[in-house]
Amino acid sequence: MTTSPVPRETLPIRTKLAFGVGDVGPAIVATINGFFLNAFLIEVAGLPPALAAVIFLIVKIWDSVNDPIIGALSDRTNTRWGRRRPWLLFGAVPFALAFFLQWIVPELSDIGKFWYYLLVAVLLDTGFTAVNVPYTAMTPELSSDYDERTSLNSYRFSFSVLGGTVAAFLHTVIIGSFTGPAVLRGYLISAAIWATVIVLSNLITFAFTEEKYFHEEKKEAQMGFFAGLATVFRNRPFIYATLIYLFSWLAIQFVQNNLILYVKYWGQAEEQFQWLLLLLQLSIFVFLLIWTRISERIGKQNVYYLGTSAWIVAGLLIFFIPAGNVTYLYILAPLAAIGVSVCYLIPWSMLPDVIDYDELESGQRREGIFYGFFVFLQKLGISLGIAISNLVLAYTGYVKPPYAGAPLLENQPDAVLTALRAFVGLAPVVILLISYIVVYRYPITRQRHSEILAELARRKAQ
Repeated sequence: MTTSPVPRETLPIRTKLAFGVGDVGPAIVATINGFFLNAFLIEVAGLPPALAAVIFLIVKIWDSVNDPIIGALSDRTNTRWGRRRPWLLFGAVPFALAFFLQWIVPELSDIGKFWYYLLVAVLLDTGFTAVNVPYTAMTPELSSDYDERTSLNSYRFSFSVLGGTVAAFLHTVIIGSFTGPAVLRGYLISAAIWATVIVLSNLITFAFTEEKYFHEEKKEAQMGFFAGLATVFRNRPFIYATLIYLFSWLAIQFVQNNLILYVKYWGQAEEQFQWLLLLLQLSIFVFLLIWTRISERIGKQNVYYLGTSAWIVAGLLIFFIPAGNVTYLYILAPLAAIGVSVCYLIPWSMLPDVIDYDELESGQRREGIFYGFFVFLQKLGISLGIAISNLVLAYTGYVKPPYAGAPLLENQPDAVLTALRAFVGLAPVVILLISYIVVYRYPITRQRHSEILAELARRKAQ
């Protein structure tokens, strides 16, 4: 097929900054929950690991319904503000409130706590979806340029990583300011601060972005939800992109969910966790900027191979770090960050191209449905990581602290320590190696994307 060159489209920095700010709220929730929620539920709230695992598995059943439905609803939303932005405006406060409620420890039995945290988890998941799915679906509506979309995602994840880094670091500082049972007050203060930031970040994105496709294109009649769903899963590039994202996020979650327990029980250095976390997150931010530039030269698949190879090496070495010595983590964390940054950037950069392919095949733009499934996979990775981790910890004999804020009095059984080492070190290695098979088969290169855009432009000109 002969194609004419597709002109570059450059977005103003103001738009990129405003768009990037929108991921601060979801990043705060994902980062703090990823690194701290598991330990909070089983060590502070005193919930048995098996019950915590059940909560996240049940929420995933609900998640499988609400993500694609809200995505489809945002496709059908029609207001003077656009399709996606109203969801940010009206969903911000409920989302923030549910996040705050998650850090309350009610004076209930284990079963009572189970039902409380299950209800809050469902509300938080719904709030996350109502804000994050429409937000992420804005990406292809801001630009149709192959490299500019990578740049948009670079801004997005720069804000995401920096916002998550600041939140996670200050969260540990705030919590560390309280000792013993008073630590519960620290959780509430921290949660109130970040709930406020969640609301403000969504309002900024709402106020300073514009959905170009919504204003420029007349929307055709939308097909039914289940018919759209069937079409989505007939999109072969989308299947590959979703598998790449699921593998990437699952690898991230095994580390996030267990790193604090690994540092506490294997490294015997809980007081160093905040500094290790800061080093890891800042390294991810730096490599996000680097990989964005490199991707313009060598393509998205090659960037994924290079970055994750560094993480595989780091993961193998982390597994063999001697007990009581986390000094090696200060060297290996930046090495792992090379790959973690790629797992953030590349799958999300592939998705807008997949949507263009779908428009070529179907004649419609259905960003909401596609992004709905991507956000579902993100939360699926979080929940699977926590559920699997907690079930294994329960099986291997995890010992619960006697009360919230209790000091470390004894080591965990050897089987628990081995499980923590495997979750932080070996699990990502295995998952990333499997993902290579899928990345190799992903079909949309820069050249193929140019052909898709040229054909779409030809059709619109007719």
